[in-house]
Amino acid sequence: MRRTNPFKPTAGRMPPLLVGRGPVLDDFEEGLENGPGAPGRLMRVTGARGVGKTVILTEFGRMARARKWDVIDETASDGLAQRLLERIEPPRRLFSLSVKPSVELSGVGGVSLREAKVSSQQMPLTLRDAMARRLDVLERKHAGLLITVDEAQAARREGMVAIATAVQHMIREERDIAFVFAGLPTISSKWLNDEVLTFLRRAQAEPLGDVPLTEVRDAFDETFHDSGIAIAGEALKLAVEATAGYPFMIQLVGYHVWRVAYRKHRDESEVSVSVDDAREGIRDAMARLGDTVHGPEMDGLSAVDKTYLLAMAQDDGPSSTSEIAKRMNKNIGYANMYRTRLIEAQVIKDVGYGLVDFAIPYLREYLREHAAYIRMSAQ
Repeated sequence: MRRTNPFKPTAGRMPPLLVGRGPVLDDFEEGLENGPGAPGRLMRVTGARGVGKTVILTEFGRMARARKWDVIDETASDGLAQRLLERIEPPRRLFSLSVKPSVELSGVGGVSLREAKVSSQQMPLTLRDAMARRLDVLERKHAGLLITVDEAQAARREGMVAIATAVQHMIREERDIAFVFAGLPTISSKWLNDEVLTFLRRAQAEPLGDVPLTEVRDAFDETFHDSGIAIAGEALKLAVEATAGYPFMIQLVGYHVWRVAYRKHRDESEVSVSVDDAREGIRDAMARLGDTVHGPEMDGLSAVDKTYLLAMAQDDGPSSTSEIAKRMNKNIGYANMYRTRLIEAQVIKDVGYGLVDFAIPYLREYLREHAAYIRMSAQ
């Protein structure tokens, strides 16, 4: 019998299990239940790459749609507020008339319709009015509007100002609206200290971190069993420990261990994961982690950030910040500026007085393996 792999290690794809994310989902559902102004209706979700921020937004959308709400999902980039406006209100409301005496334009007298772009000065009020009109329709049906913005750290300031201003007015007017924005931890310093965006400080903070290994073990045991493949003993122990509680790695390890076991044993009456299957699947998962998490993470860092991390990678465990400065041939104050940056980005973590360690699983191994290339790219 053909079995389907229950794990989905693809960015933004809804996995069959949201291990360790019960509390944040409960907070959002409670917000929907408690009505306008409830804390769970204004939320910021933060965490390093791979902890499942996009997956959480997707699940929030599913929960809202189950209540017949409209859901608008956006990813921050140039033109965010304009795109959001056009999705809240059909573009036909935003057309303006232009008349040009040109034979190149079709229509009598060269009349054409063009879509009007709203200026940054007009956008807050325009967006607010559009939200109000959309909610007028939805609330008559006892429904509401959920807006989610992913990768919020990449948004332009004027776009966030317009959205925050409009949402703030909707909340003041006790409209059925929910707004959730997600991104790297840097959004806290980028947006929340902006005087114009003080409203966003009220957003309920939901930092996503690692999942306890006991929960990973239970999830693996149940998910493998439900798919018709058994995993237990040393094989289960190896798979659980390889995840390091990192949500994306949970999906990767589960996917590749399941895949190896199924390919090898699918013709057997009972399929179970051997220790060799687990080890092979873990190797495949680690290779994929480098391509999808470590590589993109390094691409987003400065040359000095990379130099700092390479200095850390020389240690087998936590690194002394003073020793890192020596390896960089810099004074401690200079090195500490980059220590702070990397901690805020959750690439590394403070593990005691004067000590730091990697926050992303297996980043040390990746840096060692790709050190030559990283040094060249950092020059």
